[in-house]
Amino acid sequence: MNWFLTLDQADQEFVKQLVHASGSLKQLAKVYQVSYPTVRARLNNVINKITLLEDKKKDSFETKLMQLVIDEKVSLDVAKDLIKDYQEAKNE
Repeated sequence: MNWFLTLDQADQEFVKQLVHASGSLKQLAKVYQVSYPTVRARLNNVINKITLLEDKKKDSFETKLMQLVIDEKVSLDVAKDLIKDYQEAKNE
């Protein structure tokens, strides 16, 4: 369960609250006093982070770049272009 320790504290707390809510996103929305779609989006974000952390096959550059996409610091289109260029340069 190394992925849990790698999550930031806010995401760890979110997972903890999800467990306390028995997986109920409705209940979690009440805890955080936000809408259901907001909780769903946050859960999707955490799922994406966990998926990246568990995917050991990817290059660390690609993993870091996808983390920036998840954190909405880089657009997905830009990340795809950068990864394509990076892979082409690696294969030369």
